[in-house]
Amino acid sequence: MRFLDFSRNLKNRSVLKNWSLARRKKALQERANILQAVRYFFFAQGFFEVETPHRIPAPAPESHIDAIPSGPWFLHTSPELCMKRMLAEGYEKIFQICRCWREGERGSQHIPEFTLLEWYHSGMDYLMLMEECATLIQTVASKVGLGEKIIFRDQTIDLASPWERISVREAFHEYADTSMEEALMNGLFDEIMVRDIEPSLGIRKPTFIYDYPAQRGALARLRPEDKTVAERFELYVGGLELANGFSELVDPEEQRRRFERENENRRGMGKSVYAMPEKFLEELREMPPSAGIALGIDRLVMIFLDAPSIDEVVAFTPEEL
Repeated sequence: MRFLDFSRNLKNRSVLKNWSLARRKKALQERANILQAVRYFFFAQGFFEVETPHRIPAPAPESHIDAIPSGPWFLHTSPELCMKRMLAEGYEKIFQICRCWREGERGSQHIPEFTLLEWYHSGMDYLMLMEECATLIQTVASKVGLGEKIIFRDQTIDLASPWERISVREAFHEYADTSMEEALMNGLFDEIMVRDIEPSLGIRKPTFIYDYPAQRGALARLRPEDKTVAERFELYVGGLELANGFSELVDPEEQRRRFERENENRRGMGKSVYAMPEKFLEELREMPPSAGIALGIDRLVMIFLDAPSIDEVVAFTPEEL
């Protein structure tokens, strides 16, 4: 080949090279190690890895989560409904790592197609699930060589047990200038959570914030001794929400009523109303007392790698396709 031709080829390759993808290679290698460590944990604990369809006829109606249509069906926003049907048929300890889709979610911490880890454990409640979640993250951190202390957003976060726990009611008392009840009554709950409370959670230690108001637990069991709150928690690390879990509601009539309320909320917000997931509701009565959780893999990788944006830990962003 003549030198001129060789130089021209090099120039063309330079122009065509996807520098963003090349820059992420080390992060994606670390991501693969983290996924391997996650699977190691669940296999060691006797869990069964499952796969459920990504395309479903009806998502769970929730006010603030919008599904992406796929023909007459939808891309699932989580594998929750199908995995709970498996619990109802006797699958006692199951996990899944899968792609999920949500309409309109894009930002430094959000992407419309993302990777979710979801697991369910029969015989557990949300308090026990918090412990299992902490053990998972500690085990994965150890497996990938991070140890008990990580740096995220210029903060040293100690992963050693015990982790912090604070109820939503306590968090409003500590970080906001109004009570949880007043915030709900005035329609300010979500705004205050995002603005005043979330940035303060998980700064020195990972933090579980728990006992969400009943109105914010569409699929969660209510506390028997206090029906105003749901047995739901979220996990925060460095001010970033990482996971959402709860004791599962197993009453199909109550679940149908809640779905109907969520659809009414959607209608009032000018959003589309979803059909009832009838097969899920039919089988829910066979589901044993259980707890389940969804954990964002992309965000876990962000935290472990101290990445400033979700864009740094995925192979392609939507804008690059």
